[in-house]
Amino acid sequence: MAAAAFFDLDRTLLRRSSALALAPAFRAAGLISRRQLAKAAAWQALFVLRGASHDAVKRAAVDGLVVLRGFRPEELQVLVAEAMERVLRPLVYAESLDLVARHRHRGEPVYIVSATLQEIVQAIADDLDFDGALGTICEVKDGVYTGRALRALHAEEKARCLRELDYDLEASTAYSDSHTDLPFLEAVGHPVAVNPDRALRRIAAERRWPVLEFGRRAA
Repeated sequence: MAAAAFFDLDRTLLRRSSALALAPAFRAAGLISRRQLAKAAAWQALFVLRGASHDAVKRAAVDGLVVLRGFRPEELQVLVAEAMERVLRPLVYAESLDLVARHRHRGEPVYIVSATLQEIVQAIADDLDFDGALGTICEVKDGVYTGRALRALHAEEKARCLRELDYDLEASTAYSDSHTDLPFLEAVGHPVAVNPDRALRRIAAERRWPVLEFGRRAA
């Protein structure tokens, strides 16, 4: 089996939360109210400061799917595609793309693995020429989202999804910024902390994992 490389999305591949960066576009499309937009801004502040607990972030992500109720996946795909160049692409770290190129040169497939909605993760993966994407899956019935998560890709669920792939995980690499991704990082033989939060920085030091600091915007 071949090795692969797995990248967390927010604060690892991108400098901000992708879903929260899209909040103004959701507001313009009528998906969220002005009050919800303000709440998203507050969450962005917590995200930057890393003041939200794992359970709080998980709850917010799952609750956030409710706003999709009645919306069609095709409509969301169009919304994300229109926001890609203006909103999402400027958030990409240059250093992360350098690593992607390095893994590709070694013949290793590259994946984005994120708690963000699958359609958003897939759009970013396609735009950046990744080999695959794993994200949170929202149930669709009669062609529209129900607002219920079928797969919430958090913590151990990320690790479980990696184990279902046909790769040599002991030879593979995973990149993340958060201690909540510890099961994801532990699932591979080469875990790497990127812009780590305080808890992950401590764990990385104890286990002698590499620590990388990203800051350059991709061209």
